[in-house]
Amino acid sequence: MPAPVSLQVVVCTYNRAQHLDATLAALSHQREAPIPWSVLVVDNASTDDTPAVVDAWRGRVPGLRRVLESEPGLTSARRRGAREAYADWIAFVDDDNLLAPDWIAQAAAAIAAHPEAGGFGGKIVLDFEAPPPAFLKGFGFCFAEQDHGEVPCEVDNLAGAGMLLRRAALEACGWTRQPLLADRSGAQLISGGDVEISQRVRGAGYALWYAPGCVLRHQIPASRMTRSYLLRMSEGLGVSASLVNALGWPGPYTAWRDQAKDNAWRCGVWAAGELRRALMRRCGVTAALAWLWFAGGMRRGVRTVENMPDDRRAAFFGAAARRA
Repeated sequence: MPAPVSLQVVVCTYNRAQHLDATLAALSHQREAPIPWSVLVVDNASTDDTPAVVDAWRGRVPGLRRVLESEPGLTSARRRGAREAYADWIAFVDDDNLLAPDWIAQAAAAIAAHPEAGGFGGKIVLDFEAPPPAFLKGFGFCFAEQDHGEVPCEVDNLAGAGMLLRRAALEACGWTRQPLLADRSGAQLISGGDVEISQRVRGAGYALWYAPGCVLRHQIPASRMTRSYLLRMSEGLGVSASLVNALGWPGPYTAWRDQAKDNAWRCGVWAAGELRRALMRRCGVTAALAWLWFAGGMRRGVRTVENMPDDRRAAFFGAAARRA
């Protein structure tokens, strides 16, 4: 009888000891699961009480250990976690994610139902610290909200929070050797790294699935519920949209460049029209501005690819194109 698959939860953290404490508390309350699992905290050179928080949960969270990653940024931390992990499956969990008590058990069920899949993503519920302002309505995607309903289904992409990946697929797609997009680091809000992971796994021939039973709450502090944060995040997502599109483009670079510029221009024209109408109505201005910032980010993303050295562009362009 084959041995059960194993799972390792990789929690990446930087100077958020209080949030990490809540994340580990949720992991300590997991119900019995049919697979062995453990937790690895990747400390991205924190200067707060992160080591003490991890020490406090030893013995209460299965296999808990901490490793230090000095290179800043979420991509560097995730990559270190993937290299340190020894389990068959790796779950990337952020330090502001609270897993439901049956998350591990539901993940095991999803793996058993689709054993050849490359990755899974569950339902991500936004947990706002205070009632969100009206202008955030419709922008849940800026906070990694993910809900495809109550029925498991194959999907084209996965949000990074709670992303569960087959370790062999991560290795096969080349991401563990050479990530091509940097993710969030400090005040930088460009967040294409998680999309790169899922697209490269998918491009390597592995299916991605939505597993609605795997529910996590993504904590959103009041500091992320401002107009300025929404605009910065929208611009960053616009940049990553162009970069990720280039990663998966199957045709020639020049065709992508022309279409990407056209898409950014069309998005900008539409957003400018929405802004004019919002100003006339005197409502909805922030949402229109967010889409205008998104279009600006798309243009920045195109310029980023255009300005790459030829050898880097050759390695980057089409790296996540779906293999036959």
